[in-house]
Amino acid sequence: MQPLDYQKETPSQTAGPYVHIGLAPGAAGFDIFEKNFCPNPASPTAAGEHITVEGLVTDGTGAPIKDVLIEVWQAAPNGAYVDAPTADFTGWGRIVSDFETGEWSFDTVKPGPAEGRSGHGKMAPHITFWIVARGINIGLNTRMYFEDEAEANAADPVLNLIEQQHRRATLIAKRTERDGKPVYRFDIRVQGDGETVFFDI
Repeated sequence: MQPLDYQKETPSQTAGPYVHIGLAPGAAGFDIFEKNFCPNPASPTAAGEHITVEGLVTDGTGAPIKDVLIEVWQAAPNGAYVDAPTADFTGWGRIVSDFETGEWSFDTVKPGPAEGRSGHGKMAPHITFWIVARGINIGLNTRMYFEDEAEANAADPVLNLIEQQHRRATLIAKRTERDGKPVYRFDIRVQGDGETVFFDI
């Protein structure tokens, strides 16, 4: 009998058509958990500037991917990441796209500048995204920055790792307003022309 070789990497596979049953069953029509995951990192009563973030994930042809699951993490308005989530602010959400259109959205409060790694100064306000769907073998990690934070973005240590300006632009969400509330549009393209910058973390 040959000894097991624990050095070999397990083969990867896509998330499959059942990812929502395990990770966001409520969106798939299953009442499994006593308490389902909330898409919104902040409640309507949380302190800070309340915003909506919305977008679409598209494939290399520009077609919407309609079964996307996104997890987001963010700092609070004071730039701190919470150790103990509260009813008003968890700093984390799990969002499922609309199965017909592929559009997704969530409500939160705008994060503040967070401390970067030792010696690298503050990071510009941003939200971290993790994306899974059929056809994606390994979850994709990216960040969303805010177009109205141009000065902070220019000094951000992570954005400055991206040499090409047009590539940095794929991480900048556009601001509009709807019913007096700021709305940030962040479309994500997984490959092809205009592909969003993803991080190997």
